[in-house]
This record gives sequence, C-alpha cells and structure tokens, in this order.
Amino acid sequence: MSVSGTGVAVHELAGPRHVAIIMDGNGRWAARKGLSPSAGHKAGVERIRDLIEACKDREIEVLTLFAFSSENWQRPPKEVELLMSLFHSYLRREARRMQEQGIRLRVIGRRDRFSARLQRAIADAEDLTVGGTTGTLVIAADYGGQWDIAQAARSLAEEVASGARAPESIDDAALGERVQLADLPAVDLVIRSSGEQRISNFLLWQAAYSEFYFTETLWPDFGVAELDAALTAFRQRDRRYGGRSEDGVEAQA
Repeated sequence: MSVSGTGVAVHELAGPRHVAIIMDGNGRWAARKGLSPSAGHKAGVERIRDLIEACKDREIEVLTLFAFSSENWQRPPKEVELLMSLFHSYLRREARRMQEQGIRLRVIGRRDRFSARLQRAIADAEDLTVGGTTGTLVIAADYGGQWDIAQAARSLAEEVASGARAPESIDDAALGERVQLADLPAVDLVIRSSGEQRISNFLLWQAAYSEFYFTETLWPDFGVAELDAALTAFRQRDRRYGGRSEDGVEAQA
C-alpha cells in the first residue's frame, strides 16, 4: 500500500498471479434467450479464448477454470455427453493455438472416468503445449476439492505404510505438496459468475487465503470488462493472511 499526493492510502496495482474461475450460468443464459442448454455451453466455451489473451496481456501467470466437477456426472446423460464432446473439440481445436501463444495446458482431476478418446486428446494437448513459457491454463475436469485432498492424504499414508515416512512428518506443508497445482503460484483470486456465492468443492485447499469475487454476470457474457472489474476489486483488498494490517488492527482472516 502507498499514499497518494492527497494523503489517501491506495493499494499498489500488483497481482494477481493466479486467477481461478468457476464458470457458472450457461444453462440460465440459454434459457433466458429461449435456446437449448447446448447453446449455452457452446457460448461458454467461446469465452475462454478471449480470457486467455486478456490474462496474458495483464501478466496473470496462471488461469484455472472449473470446467466439470465430480458432481456434474449426476447431470442428465445427454448433457454430460455434450460437455464431453465440447471438451474434446476444444482440446483438438485450441491446443495448436495455445502452443503458438506459448501457453502451457494442464488438466487436473480424475481421468479414468473419461473415454479413452478424451484421455488421448488431453494427453496430446498437454504434450503439445508442454514448452509454453508465457502462461499456464489449467482446466479442472472431473475435479473435486475433497477428492484432491483425499488423494494427497492417501499418497502420504502409503508412504507411512511402506516405512518411507514417519507419521509425525505429516503436516500441512507435506499435504500441500501433494495436492493439485502445488508447483504453481498460490491461487490469489477466485471468481464465480452467475450470482451464486459458494465454492462448490473447487480448490478447497488451494483457496484457503484466496480473495473471492462474485458477479451476477452469466458465464457466456463474462468478458474482458468483467475480468477487469474483478481485478480492480482484488487490488483494493487488504490481504493480511491472518496477520495485522499496518494500522495495527488485528486481522480477522
């Protein structure tokens, strides 16, 4: 934080390095326009390309998108089939573009419940973009935060069972090294579109000290202006991580 010439405190226009977005509202967007749910999902996919470019221009290093949750398998089979088809088409269509932009793609979540065809498309897209150095796009697909923590705990338990690790060596740092995205910058900002104000089992561990921004804008209408509004709000926050602010007032979180 700095002080302007008028004596008013202002926040530095710094960060965030890592933005995560819960892309919500495709179905409602389509319903309001009298369109099928598939039209909403297709429109939502089109938003991603513009946001990747916008994040690159704003020096955001990592963009993580919640594309398909573990709970989304409970949706009608035809809708799930459509989402899987859109995911496959997106990977095939956009991987080469991301490679040219220097964007590295990573997909997190379970893969064993995807078709062999989709698993190959994921692996091919990741391999094609592995050399990207200008930014990272993370797509969370068949992902759940509880699953993420559970698989991290399981891997530590297996080491204890094999004698490779002592139980007392397990702490928050050890677990944090095993969850998804452990090698990337911490999640600074979580955005959710469509007006819902919940995290929906997304990045439960990684978002422990993230700032949250909720907007009424439905995902297919979420553009660069909405991203900039979220970034402006983020830069006005006083991130204390449980410490004290400069004026000595004890932080609540």
